Amino acid sequence: MITDQNSKPQQGELPTTHIDALTNSFSQFLRIEATSGAVLLLATVVALTLSNSPWSDGFRSLWETPIGIQIGAFQFLRSLRDLINDGLMTLFFFIVALEIKREVVLGELRNPRMVAFSVVAAAGGMLVPMGLYLALQHGQPGQHGWGVVMPTDTAFVIGCLALLGSRVPPGLRVFLLSLAVVDDLAAILVVAVGYSRSIDWTALALGAVGLVIIRGMALLGVRNIRVYFLAGAIIWLAVNASGIHATIVGVILGLMTPTAGWVSDQRLGEILRKVLSYPPGDHWSGDTEDNRALQVAGIAVRETLSPVERLEAMLHPWVAFGVMPLFALANAGVSITIKGLINPVSLAVMAGFVLGKPIGVTAFAWLGVRTGVAIRPAGLTWGGLVGGALLTGIGFTMALFIAGQAFQDATLNAAKLGILAASVVSSVAGLTLLCMFPKRDQTLDADFH
Repeated sequence: MITDQNSKPQQGELPTTHIDALTNSFSQFLRIEATSGAVLLLATVVALTLSNSPWSDGFRSLWETPIGIQIGAFQFLRSLRDLINDGLMTLFFFIVALEIKREVVLGELRNPRMVAFSVVAAAGGMLVPMGLYLALQHGQPGQHGWGVVMPTDTAFVIGCLALLGSRVPPGLRVFLLSLAVVDDLAAILVVAVGYSRSIDWTALALGAVGLVIIRGMALLGVRNIRVYFLAGAIIWLAVNASGIHATIVGVILGLMTPTAGWVSDQRLGEILRKVLSYPPGDHWSGDTEDNRALQVAGIAVRETLSPVERLEAMLHPWVAFGVMPLFALANAGVSITIKGLINPVSLAVMAGFVLGKPIGVTAFAWLGVRTGVAIRPAGLTWGGLVGGALLTGIGFTMALFIAGQAFQDATLNAAKLGILAASVVSSVAGLTLLCMFPKRDQTLDADFH
C-alpha cells in the first residue's frame, strides 16, 4: 500500500493514502440514497429509448437470452430477465427487510403509535387503489392485476424529496420511507401468495428446513457471512422449485438477521485498551501475542456493529446502483403508443396510482389520528402529508415487478405504460404542491437530513 510518509493524520483517525481522495468521495456518493433514484431514472430512459428505436427487437430479445447450468439430472435454466427479476431482486427484498427490522428495533419506528401512523397510511394507500382498480376492471381481462397499484417506489420518492431541499416538511422523509417499506413488504407477500404457481410441498419443506438450519447456525455462533449466503442460495433454489415466488426468501432472511452486535461496547473498550497498552514499535507481525491481540481487536471492531447494519452497508450500494438499474433496463422497456395509453388496463392503473394512492394515504392517516390509534410525526402538517401522498403514486419498481407476474404481451405493455404515466403525473403533482411550502431555516435542516 502506498502511503504518504509526510502526512500526519490526527490522533484517533486512520492514516491516509493517495487513493482516499477518490474512495472517500465515492463512498459519500453511494451514501446519498436519492442518487439511486437518478440512476434508476437514467436506466428507465435508456430502456424506453431503445424499446422505441430501430434496435427494439434486439434489445427485447437480449433479456430473453437463456442462461443456466446442468449437473447430471439437475438443470437450472432461466432467461436473463427472469434471473434478474427472481434472483437479483431477492437482494432488493433482503435490503427492504433489513431496513424494516432496523427501523423497528433501532430506528425511527420504535414508537408503536408512530409505526401505526405509517402502517395505517400504507394500508389506505394499498386498499383504496386496489378497490378503485378492481371497480374499473371487474370482469375484465386485467382484473388479475389488482396488486400492481399497491406499492410505492422508495428510490424515486426520496429522489423527489431531495430535489426540494429545505422545502420538505419535517418528518415527511421518515414517514414516506417507512410507508414505502410497508408497501414493499405487503407487495412481496402479494407476489408470494397471489401470483405463485401450484405448490410443490416437498421443495417448500426443504426450504423450511434450510431456514431452521440457518437459525441453528446463528445460535451456535457461526459468523461467516459467506456460509450464510451459500445457505441462502440453497434455500432460494428450494423455494423457487416449490412454486412460491422465491423473492420471499430475501424477506424472511432479512427479518431473521440479528440487530445486536456480537461484541459489547464494554468488551470492545477492554480489547482496544489491551492493544494500546503495547509500546510503539514494529512488533505487530509474526506469531506473537501483540499480533494476536491486534487481530482480535480488528474482529471486535467489526463485530460491534449489528449484522443488520453491516449487511445493509455492504449490500445497499450494490442493490441501488447495480440491481435496480438492471431491473429497470430489463423491465421498463415498453412501446409507447396512443392505443396503449388509452387501454382500459392502463387507465385503471393510472387511476389507482394518481387518485387512489393519495386519497387512501391521506384518509387513512387522518382516521388513524382521529381514532387515537396513531400519532402524526412532529412538524408534519396535513398539507405536507397530502403533498407526500401524491408522491406515493410513483409505483415503478415493485409495480413493474408485479405487472410482470400478472400479465403477458399486450396487457403487460399497457400496464407498464400506465405505471410510467402515473409515475410522471404523481411526481409532478407532488413536487408542485410541496414547492408551495416556504423554505425553512437551513440551521434546522442539519438534524433533519
